Amino acid sequence: MNKMTRVMLMVSAGIMTGLGPIAVPAVAQDSTVERPMADAPYWNASLPVEDRVADLLARMTAEEKMAQMISTWTNKEEIQREDTFFDPAAASERYPHGLGFFTRPSDLRGPGSPRLNTPRSIEESIRYINAVQRWAREETRLGIPVLAHEESLHGLAALNATSFPQSIGLASTWNTDLVREVNDYIASEVRARGVHQVLSPVVDVARDPRWGRIEETFGEDPFLVGEMGVAAVEGLQGVGTDPRLREGQVLATLKHMTGHGQPESGTNVGPAQISERTLREMFFPPFKEVIDRTAIAAVMASYNEIDGIPSHSSTWLLEDVLRDEWGYDGAVVSDYFAIEEMVSRHLIAEDIPAAAVLAMNAGVDIDFPDGVSYRNLPQLLADGRVTMDQIDTAVERILTLKFNAGLFEDPFVTDTGPALASNTEQGIALARTAAEQSLVLLKNDGVLPLSLPAEGADRPTIAVIGPNSDVARLGGYYGIPRDTVTPLEGIRDLVGDRADVVHATGVRITENDDWWADEVELVDPEENRRLIAEAVEVARDADTIILFVGDTEQTSREGWAEEHLGDRTSLDLVGEQNELFEAMRALGKPLVTVLVNGRPPSYPAVAEGADAILETWYAGEQQGNAIADALFGRINPGGKLPVTVARNVGQVPNFYNYKPSARRGYLFSDVTPLYPFGYGLSYTDFEFGAPVLSAQTIRPGEGVTVRVPVANVGDMAGDEVVQVYLRDQVSSVTRPVKELVGFQRVTLQPGETREVDIAIRPDAFALWDRDMQRRVEPGAFTIMVGPNSQDLQETELVVSE
Repeated sequence: MNKMTRVMLMVSAGIMTGLGPIAVPAVAQDSTVERPMADAPYWNASLPVEDRVADLLARMTAEEKMAQMISTWTNKEEIQREDTFFDPAAASERYPHGLGFFTRPSDLRGPGSPRLNTPRSIEESIRYINAVQRWAREETRLGIPVLAHEESLHGLAALNATSFPQSIGLASTWNTDLVREVNDYIASEVRARGVHQVLSPVVDVARDPRWGRIEETFGEDPFLVGEMGVAAVEGLQGVGTDPRLREGQVLATLKHMTGHGQPESGTNVGPAQISERTLREMFFPPFKEVIDRTAIAAVMASYNEIDGIPSHSSTWLLEDVLRDEWGYDGAVVSDYFAIEEMVSRHLIAEDIPAAAVLAMNAGVDIDFPDGVSYRNLPQLLADGRVTMDQIDTAVERILTLKFNAGLFEDPFVTDTGPALASNTEQGIALARTAAEQSLVLLKNDGVLPLSLPAEGADRPTIAVIGPNSDVARLGGYYGIPRDTVTPLEGIRDLVGDRADVVHATGVRITENDDWWADEVELVDPEENRRLIAEAVEVARDADTIILFVGDTEQTSREGWAEEHLGDRTSLDLVGEQNELFEAMRALGKPLVTVLVNGRPPSYPAVAEGADAILETWYAGEQQGNAIADALFGRINPGGKLPVTVARNVGQVPNFYNYKPSARRGYLFSDVTPLYPFGYGLSYTDFEFGAPVLSAQTIRPGEGVTVRVPVANVGDMAGDEVVQVYLRDQVSSVTRPVKELVGFQRVTLQPGETREVDIAIRPDAFALWDRDMQRRVEPGAFTIMVGPNSQDLQETELVVSE
C-alpha cells in the first residue's frame, strides 16, 4: 500500500496522525482499501455463491471459522477507544481470527436506554461501521467482512430514523402493500448506514393479551400474520426468492421459532403448553408461508420451551421441521442470551459450554448478541464435544449470508447522502399514511367526526385531556426520530384559530415511561386524584372532551428478566384512568375516548360510557397528525382489529378461531368478546351483497374465488376490509368454527359499488389428520364473507372425492 493510500484511509477513519485529528470527508474514500488474496476465487463476484463459499471455507483455519459464529455487544467497549470509536488494534488483539457479526453498531456501549446512552449520529454510525469493515478487510488474514445488524421492528431503532406504527398497528391496516412499502423504506434507512441485517419481522401468533410483547406481533390469526410477514420480508429483502440483496435492501430475520405468542400464564418466555397439532395449525403457518414465498435469510429460535424442550435445543423444531420438512437452508440465529438461558433459566445444561453443545446439535448457527456460549467452541472442538462438520455447516450458512448481502464487493458506505436524508419528507409522509390506515374506530354514537365552525363564527372549546394526550408514545424497540407529533400538537395545528383547545393531563400513569428502565412505579393515587380535579375544572366549560388513555411503554412490554417485567394479570386501564374517565363522563359533554396502547386492553366502562372510541395503538412519529385528521374527518378511519378484545381477563385466552366445544358460556358473565377480531367502523356505511363462488364444487388441490359486491351507501369516501372465512362442516379431527382465508382492503367513493374478488388458496381446505398428515378431506365447507369475523354472510362449497 502506498503512502498516499494509507493517508487517505487514516483520514476517512478519523485516525490521529502526526498532524493531529483530521476531519472525515462527507464521502469516505473506502474504495482504496486493498483486499487480501485479491486473486482468490472467493473475491470473484461472477462465480456462483456456493463456489465462492467453498473456496473461502477451504482456506479458513478452524479458529477463523469459529470466529464467524459470534458477535459482540455488551463487551463492545473492549474494542473501542475512550471516545467510543472503534479501535482496530484492540479488535485485532481481542479477535485475532476475525469477527462474524456486530450487534447494533448505532449504540455507543451496548444495551441501555437511548435516553442515557445516546445513539451515534448518522455520520458517526457510518464512520464507525466503515472502520469495522476496514479492520476486517485489512487486518484479518482473509478479509472476511463483518455482518452488522440492528433492531428495526417498526423503524430503525437509532437516532434520526423514521418511526412507524408498532407492528400491531401495521397489522390493523390489513394492507399488505403498505406493510411492504413501510419495510422497504425501513430497509433503505438501515442499509444507508452500512448495516445489512435486521432482526424483524415478528411472526409469532399472539393469543394472550397479558403477554407484553403482543404489540410486536401482527395479531392472533395465522393467515393475517403470514400475509403481513411475507409483505414485511418482501419489503426488507425484496420481492421474490432470489437471496441476493439489491441496493437499499437488508437481510431479514424471521422470529421467533415458535409458540412464543401464547406463553404459560401470559408471562414472557414461559413454557408454551401447545400440542403439535396446534403448533401446526396456528403457530407454524406464518413461518412456513414466509419460507415458501420469500428469500428469508435468517430464522431466530424462540426463548420458550415446547413439551419440555427449549427451542434452542430442539432438533425436532429446528432440524426436522424447519430444515427437513420445510426445506429451509438458511441460517438459524439465537435470540439474545438464549443459549446461556438453558443454564440459568431452563436448567437443562450444567454450564454454558454444555448449553453450546445443545445449541450446536439443534442447528443454531450464530450466537447473539455476544457469542458468550460459542466462544467456548475451540475447547469444545478440542474435547470432541462438537465436530468440525457441525462448524463447517454453520460457517457455510454464515458465509452465504455475507456473499448474498454483497459485503465482499461493497462493505463500505461511500456516500453519506442517503443516510442523512433519513426521516425527512418521504419518510415522514409514509409514517403519516401508515398511522392513518392503522386507526380503528370501535364506537361512534354520532359524535365523530368533529366539526369546526366557519371562519369568523363562534369558536367551540375542545378539552384535550389525559396522560397520553401530549406525548407521542412509540412502543418498544423504538428509535429516536428527528421530531414527533403528539395528539395535542396535532389537534392544535389542525383547528388553528377556529376552536379554543384547553388541556390537562388528568392523571399520570407511571413515574417513568422509559421502556428500557427496569423499575416500573405507578404514580401515587392521591396525586392523580388532584390531577383529576384539575382536569374537571379545565373541561367543565368545554363543548367536547377528547380523552387520551391507555398504556405507557412500561405498563405492557417485553419482560426480559425478573428485574425487568412487562406482563400483566389485569387487562383494564392502569392506575386512576377509569376514575378520570368517570369524572369526564360526569360532566355530561360529548366524550371521545382515544386509546393509545400496545396491547388490546379490557375497558368495559369506557366501552359502555364513551360516545366514541378510537383505537390508535402506538401510531409512530406522526400519530398526532393522523389522530387529529381522523377525529375531524379529514380522513376516514378504516383499520380493523387484528386481535380479539376480551371483556375481562377471565375470558383469556379469547381468540375468534376457537374449537366448536369452546365458549359454552359463563355464570354471571358474557361469553362474547368486547370487540371481535377483524372489527372496525367507518364514518360511512357499507353494504355487502351475497357472495358468489367461481365454482360450487372443487376437487382436492384446487382453490376457489369468492366474488362479493361491496357498496358505499354513505356520503363519505372510506375504506372497507372484505374478509373471507371458511368452516369445515364435518371433519375427522376438530377444526375451528371459522378461519380467515382471504382479505382485501378497498377504498370506495360515496355511491360506488365494486365487485371484490378474493382467491381462497387450495391449502386453505387442508387439515392435519389423525395421523398428522396434511390432506384435504372431501365434504362440505361453509364460506363466510363480511366486514369482520362476526357479521358474515354464508354460502356453501363442496370438495368432491
